Amino acid sequence: MQTNKENNAGGVVASSAPQRAPLKETTKSNVVNEADGLHKDSVNSDSLEDKDKQKWSLDNFEIGRPLGKGKFGNVYLAREKSSKFIVALKVLFKSQLQKSNVEHQLRREIEIQAHLRHPNILRLYGYFHDAVRVYLILEYAPRGELYKEMQAQPHSRFDEKRSAKYIMQLANALKYCHTKKVIHRDIKPENLLLSLRGDLKIADFGWSVHAPSSRRTTLCGTLDYLPPEMVEGKAHDEKVDLWSLGVLCYEFLCGKPPFEAESNSDTYKRICSVDLRFPSHVSDKAKDLMVKLLRHSPRDRLSLDGVLQHPWIGQWTEDRSTVPPPKK
Repeated sequence: MQTNKENNAGGVVASSAPQRAPLKETTKSNVVNEADGLHKDSVNSDSLEDKDKQKWSLDNFEIGRPLGKGKFGNVYLAREKSSKFIVALKVLFKSQLQKSNVEHQLRREIEIQAHLRHPNILRLYGYFHDAVRVYLILEYAPRGELYKEMQAQPHSRFDEKRSAKYIMQLANALKYCHTKKVIHRDIKPENLLLSLRGDLKIADFGWSVHAPSSRRTTLCGTLDYLPPEMVEGKAHDEKVDLWSLGVLCYEFLCGKPPFEAESNSDTYKRICSVDLRFPSHVSDKAKDLMVKLLRHSPRDRLSLDGVLQHPWIGQWTEDRSTVPPPKK
């Protein structure tokens, strides 16, 4: 099965659906410069949070170039006028959201992402809306989509050192999410961005859920990344993210998901039987990590602490301990 890789810039899913008229960009004398305002000190970011207690509007921003197009709208580079702070402004059309019946999903996404504070999770600074659009004020990730970065590599895959770095950062971010009772449920390269320094950022929480009860039954996410319990229609918990982490590690190292097949039904079969095959270039330590994550039974999967302490992570990263605790 050929995986359909969508452009998910800033969390907006790409689509061939016709786009509405874009926002008008600022004049040439006022165009947002990406290099200007990227020194993200706490004063600038905190000023956005303080401002959010008031009422935001489009008048607060200078609009720059488009960063991505999607089914429900577009993402633009923007600068908050008073602080000069660079952000990504995600613009969604209410009519498209209503037509697809995803207003509740967007509300949940905003509620979850706005309360997360971690260096490997894209910040949602605030939101506002008018009669036609909803606007999300997001952290700007200058190096863009991790999927595009991967596609630009030889053989469309990362080497083991780079893969280990990303898996370590993602494991840290997911560990933080799970402490907040947040299950992501849609980890894949298209939902990950890169900061100016090349650090991974989880950018899309469209399928995430806050689940204190820890048992869900909704079938969601991307086919190639679905765990057996979802495919088999069973209840699931935060351990679905462990499976996705294993699938992601495989795609980083091999350039494609591990259970890819000619048809959806064949992919389902390979997932349920955990039909895992490794190319010869993958190291034994990397195989060991993936085998321990890609277990049919959720309770048998390696924990996130186990991932962070795994010899493969330790081999390629200077510090396998967790990152410093994020701000409350």
